[in-house]
Order: sequence, then C-alpha cells, then structure tokens
Amino acid sequence: MGQHGKHWSLVMRQRRFGFHLALLVTLWVGGALAQSTTPCRQALALGLDVSGSVDEGEYRLQLDGLAAALEQPEVLRALLSQPDRPIQIAVYEWSGPSHQRLLQDWVMITRREDVGAVSDRLRGTARIKADPSTGIGAAMIYGQRLLAGRKCETRTLDISGDGPANTGPRPQDVRYLSGFNGITINGLVIGAGDADTDLVAYYKELVIHGFGRFVEHADDFTDYEHAMARKLLRELQGVVVSDLR
Repeated sequence: MGQHGKHWSLVMRQRRFGFHLALLVTLWVGGALAQSTTPCRQALALGLDVSGSVDEGEYRLQLDGLAAALEQPEVLRALLSQPDRPIQIAVYEWSGPSHQRLLQDWVMITRREDVGAVSDRLRGTARIKADPSTGIGAAMIYGQRLLAGRKCETRTLDISGDGPANTGPRPQDVRYLSGFNGITINGLVIGAGDADTDLVAYYKELVIHGFGRFVEHADDFTDYEHAMARKLLRELQGVVVSDLR
C-alpha cells in the first residue's frame, strides 16, 4: 500500500472511531436525560430519631417498623399506583446537631423489588454511637438539603421523634428559612411527651410546615409500624386542602 493509501486508511479508522465515540456519548447523554426527566410525583425524605432517649430495642423497632410499614399491602399499592409518576424515597437518622446519617440514599420506587431492597437495607442497619441530644432543627436542615435537588411535583420531609428539641437551632426558626419553600414537613410523634410538654401539640405548633402538613401519633415504639403506615398512606394519597391551618 502506498503512502496515500496508508493515509486514507488511517483517516477512515479515525472517522469510524469518532463516529462510535459520538454514538456512545449520545446514548449515554440520552439515557441520563431520560432518567433525570422521569416524572416524579413525590420526593419523600424520612428522618428517624436516634437520640439518647431511644434505646437499642426502640432503635430496632423504629427501623424495622419503617421497613415493615413500606411492605404493608396498602402502602405498597399506594407506592406503586402510578408507575409513570413514581415516588422517590430517602431515609436518614438524626440525634444532636453533629449526627445525621444517611441510611438509604434516594431511590426511585418503580417495582416491588425496590421497596424490598429499601426494607432489607433498613433491617440490616446496625446502630452506631451518636450524639445523645435532640436536635430537631438540625435534622430539618439536613432533610431540606436532601430534598433540595429533587425535581418532583411535591417534596415531603418526615421527622419522627419522641421528645422536644434541646440543642441546636430551634425548629420554629428553621422551618421558615427560604430553603423550605415548597417543602411540606410532617411529624410522627412517639409517645405523649412528659409533664412539661404535650409532644403532639409541640410538633403541631413548632415543627410541621407547609401545604397539607399534619402530625401522626404512635402510642409508643411498638406502635411505630402502624403509625408509620397510616402516615405514609395519608401522604401518598395526596394532601387535603382542609389540612391547611
């Protein structure tokens, strides 16, 4: 082959390589865009209280209770009811201002297997040492940051807790920060509080926020699964105008 032929062969190989590279890039970008533009009807971030008032048994009741609530038939049907507009879920634990741990990063719920994977992760999560204080405001800020990048029709933050804040930024101040615009904060109160604090009233007055906000109540940690299922069903079935107050 002469010099001209070698040169032409090299040019053709370069063109073929460039074409294949461009095709791969187009497919990758197209897939990424399709994934990023998938309609999402709700982003749901669930924050679980693991402060010092929560012992090891109560920790397990909380994580295993959430896992079981997600798998309850009615909740499962609600999660999967609109496969073209799926739900996104993330789960984290919180205690004092220095402790927030992501237990489940954002996952799109499109199949029963997605729910099973989240539940398995929660059941397999072991407790680690954490700040024993109760920083509800810091937990809210962490949840808001999780929700900030979600392009969903609604964004909901759930804060479960068995006591009032005793450290860090006050929840009543945090919820009015500009980052919470468009985010609904709901509460799941565990127990009744103490002689000084009616915990349901505390959450209603100082923690929950936004359109359709509400507080669900669990009598104790053994009731957590059933209370969580009730809360999830109410959230997944849509907000109610009459809940505004």
